[in-house]
Amino acid sequence: MASLAQQIGGLRCPSLSTHLSRKPSYTNNINHTVKRTQTTKAAAVVSNAQTRERMKLKEMFEEAYERCRTAPYEGVAFTVDDFHNAIERFDYNSELGSKVRGTVFNVDANGAYVDITAKSSAFLPVREACIHGIKHVQEAGIVPGMRDEYVIIGENEHDDSLILSLRQIQYDLAWERCRQLQAEDVVLKGKVVGANKGGVVAIVEGLRGFIPFSQISSNSSAEELLEQEIPLKFVEVDEEQSRLILSNRKARADSQAQLGIGSVVTGIVQSLKPYGAFIDIGGVNGLLHVSQISHDRVSDIATVLQPGDTLKVMVLSHDRERGRVSLSTKKLEPTPGDMIRNPKLVFEKAEEMAMTFRQRIAQAEAMARADMLRFSPESELSLNSEGILGPLGSDLPPDGLDLNETSLPEDSS
Repeated sequence: MASLAQQIGGLRCPSLSTHLSRKPSYTNNINHTVKRTQTTKAAAVVSNAQTRERMKLKEMFEEAYERCRTAPYEGVAFTVDDFHNAIERFDYNSELGSKVRGTVFNVDANGAYVDITAKSSAFLPVREACIHGIKHVQEAGIVPGMRDEYVIIGENEHDDSLILSLRQIQYDLAWERCRQLQAEDVVLKGKVVGANKGGVVAIVEGLRGFIPFSQISSNSSAEELLEQEIPLKFVEVDEEQSRLILSNRKARADSQAQLGIGSVVTGIVQSLKPYGAFIDIGGVNGLLHVSQISHDRVSDIATVLQPGDTLKVMVLSHDRERGRVSLSTKKLEPTPGDMIRNPKLVFEKAEEMAMTFRQRIAQAEAMARADMLRFSPESELSLNSEGILGPLGSDLPPDGLDLNETSLPEDSS
């Protein structure tokens, strides 16, 4: 019994748990088959979905292709012109000297920042903001929101942003404006800002122009003219040579009313010279030559006139082109020598004496015309030695018509 027990005890049997954990082989095969079937079905479903998606995309592509071929603009929200305008708006030439449009979006003490639809903003330095000298761009009306045209003058090495200028555009416009004003022979104001040995420098239309001393009507020194605004006319406008020559003398002459020969004007003695006195007649400097002061000889002008004296003078000639006016008090003397002995009487009788002078001028002109007729056979008119004009027609007396004896017709009214 003992040996039997030992034999039985020496037998090894698998545990129940191990026995139960093992599954039959056919079960595993079934599971594998089910999984493969499910995977195949899923793959088939995915494949069908992708196929349908590809077919849908193909149909959409074919429809789009056909629409582009037959009606390319159908359903488009903008036109071809809109497209080109958009390109012009966002495309620009960044070469130096080219022009771009932009909008200011910020300003500071150094200048203004401008949006020109580039990859980075552009900068407008304060020195390039205006043709006039300014300390801040706002003095030139440059504020955020302002849109204008600029010219590219450089590039910032630090951030590749462009440097813009308004001043260069304004310079081009200023030269064009000066050429126009010269063609129209316009008188304009200019401010004297400097001087040199030959004349003074004035600012007109933002440009610096030169006024030779010979073209200044007054006898004021260059220092006295500084910071003054004086009337000017253009003499020469040459943008290529940067030459802008001006004349104050011509402007003064044109700014006055027509100074007819024989007219009487009031003037002020500006200066005395050995050969005469310069008289300011409302901004125009006229010369009262020493020979035209009086019928009597004047050995020393200072004994008759002094700077600052107010007097009446008569215009003998007016050269508008050269801006020169010749004056006389001699023609206003009631009797020779009155300008030396009694100038007050000369000024009181000035208009009366000037009228007499104008009448003599008119008579001289009439005689000149008569002389022309006398020696012009084609006019069919002649004057005899007694001043009789004839014959004018067949109904006139054979001896001609004496104009001095012809009476005017009575007024029927």
